[in-house]
Amino acid sequence: MTTQQSAYEGEFHGERAVWLKHGPYEAALLPELGGNLILFRDTEKGFKYLREPEEHEMEDFKANPGVYGIPVLIPPNRYDGGKFAWEGKVYELPVNETDRGNHLHGYMHKLPWTVDYIKGDEFESVVIVSQKVREGHLYKQYFPFDFTVTLRYTLNADGLHQQVTVVNDGKEYMPNLLAFHTAINAPFVPGSSASDYTFKVTIGERREMNERMLPTGRFQPLSPEEERMKTDGVSPYFAEMDNHYTASPQNGRNRMELTDNRTGDVFVYDVGTSYKHWMIWNNGAGGKFFCPEPQTNLVNAPNIPGLPAEEIGLFGLQPGERWEETSSFYASKR
Repeated sequence: MTTQQSAYEGEFHGERAVWLKHGPYEAALLPELGGNLILFRDTEKGFKYLREPEEHEMEDFKANPGVYGIPVLIPPNRYDGGKFAWEGKVYELPVNETDRGNHLHGYMHKLPWTVDYIKGDEFESVVIVSQKVREGHLYKQYFPFDFTVTLRYTLNADGLHQQVTVVNDGKEYMPNLLAFHTAINAPFVPGSSASDYTFKVTIGERREMNERMLPTGRFQPLSPEEERMKTDGVSPYFAEMDNHYTASPQNGRNRMELTDNRTGDVFVYDVGTSYKHWMIWNNGAGGKFFCPEPQTNLVNAPNIPGLPAEEIGLFGLQPGERWEETSSFYASKR
């Protein structure tokens, strides 16, 4: 059953999908393909805010799930040799970025997720999916921890809302390393071009990275265009970006704002302040989409000595403890 306010199981290009609809908005999540919320649209205006695969792109999406929709990364970004130290022990993930000798992005965005809850009514449409890491789960090969990750997506008149929760179900203190490789269309308005767009994001300083894209522990000066990212905005394609920044909330908010200067439409990605870092990647300044990625932790954080844990977002959960953060996606008019 599909109504103006509804949540139901269906398909997206032949794959199992949970659809959320509310007023002019619709969203779809693919539980079997990484729990990825693969699209968010305004159907009345024809806006597609997220990069979603077309039918002929589904095989590319399955091969490269990190560059469509809202993939969750656990642990996020790169780890030197796949190894990281935690509480006197060294854990190891496979080196899957072989040219640089790193582990990249974990596997949560590639695994099937369990659908726990679907509901739609006149107030909101909701889907909840989860990963329970226990014996037999892929992650137990690398992390000797029992934990549960839950993603809740809510669609209502205000837009799309995300809640992520991590619970330590085990008996040991565990690291909490997480990010979202969110892929946003620019342009998202039909008839507009990449040159119509500027974006702002609440960055602070830029981390210096070495040739393996691992942080050196130092900062580097911001370019004039990067300074404009903090103030009046700049094209998301002013240069090729694969840059790591500290987050610096403004007016209590940690956010990215993307503006279509032709129409005055603004798309806001408002993330929680637990995300201490932003990675900005624009696919070689390709002019179609870019990824403002909120991260809890600095790239390779467990392997960087001498930096305060709070500064680099390196924190953990005690047995029974839970961590929770929310983000919102919404539209406005300039």
